[in-house]
Amino acid sequence: MPNTGELKSFLLKGGLKPAQVRIDDTTLRDGEQTAGVVFSNHEKMRIAQLLEAVGVHQIEVGIPAMGGDEKATIKRIVDLDLNTSILAWNRAVTDDIQHSIDTGVDTVAISIAVSDIHIEHKLKKSRQWVIDQIKKCVDFAKANNLYVSVNGEDASRADIEYLVRFVLAAKESGADRFRFCDTIGILDPFQTYNAIKTLIEQTGLEVEMHTHDDFGMATANAIAGVKAGASWVNTTVNGLGERAGNAALEEVVMAMKYIGGLDVGIKTEMFRELSEYVAGASARTIPIWKSIVGTNVFAHESGIHADGILKNPLTYEVFTPEEVGLERQLVIGKHSGTHSIVCKFKEYGIELGEDEARDILSQVRKLSVELKRALFDKELMFIYKDYCKGRDQLGGQDAGGEDS
Repeated sequence: MPNTGELKSFLLKGGLKPAQVRIDDTTLRDGEQTAGVVFSNHEKMRIAQLLEAVGVHQIEVGIPAMGGDEKATIKRIVDLDLNTSILAWNRAVTDDIQHSIDTGVDTVAISIAVSDIHIEHKLKKSRQWVIDQIKKCVDFAKANNLYVSVNGEDASRADIEYLVRFVLAAKESGADRFRFCDTIGILDPFQTYNAIKTLIEQTGLEVEMHTHDDFGMATANAIAGVKAGASWVNTTVNGLGERAGNAALEEVVMAMKYIGGLDVGIKTEMFRELSEYVAGASARTIPIWKSIVGTNVFAHESGIHADGILKNPLTYEVFTPEEVGLERQLVIGKHSGTHSIVCKFKEYGIELGEDEARDILSQVRKLSVELKRALFDKELMFIYKDYCKGRDQLGGQDAGGEDS
């Protein structure tokens, strides 16, 4: 990856080829806007460093116009001279943009509502006022040599013809890309694909996907946008974000790689480490069933699944656990099979015969039902010791009977 100065120059010269896709991560802005989440200044800097280490192409670091610690910390992140582009978020107000300029960021996102419901009820303005305001702000940002992303808030509910006019006006003023915001997560992947394809065909401006998970389709909609030609995706670690959250960095990257056949150059082996740090900083646990980074992604209990995994991991795993910083787990419980029992006890240096494995499995299932969970290793050893003790006692009785 080029250094910060080279990347900034690269962005300002016209950006990416349409076939390329880059990640703009907004954990430090939209992620922190999750209700109840506040990152300390140190945590914000550490998350920025981790995102750079993972290889994201741009980091959306916050809102300088908030002033105070927020603005000071953004400047400190810029001063780290990270090997990535640094973006600050702004309302469509020139004073906001000046605050961003003060911090030294190389990129600004200028956000304004574009749906009629927002224009009429929130802004209490007209469609033309919105276009005039975005042109004024883009002109100001470009006069200060910034790369400019224009954000269409609630773009998914905007009239498509008006949205095209808006994007063309921003482009005329020099905007480098348009961020399509599915602000309330109202679209499905098919609608998303059609909207993004229309925008790109009719405006020729690069498009960034910003999707929310209100209906569980944030990642799917982000990928749909990429398939339609979007060249940027706005993500958050663990899918943090307002309400149901945003498209998760780890999900988008792995889905593009293994479903879309597009490797965007992210160091995925750091995903679990990054997810754990952000989870701690946000006081949110990572669900064990969380896609990509949840510990259960590579935990196998079902006899049929475990048998397949033991023969060839590709039977039930698309990628290796090491690729996302996890480890494979063979879980022993109610749904286990004899093959799993044999392999598990091999880890303890114990070789079980078929009859032994079957007898022990019977006891495993019984105890698992009683406890309503899988068993710990020590519990398996207790079962084995009891089994051996009972077998020896039975053997002794048989031997005594023969002697008498």
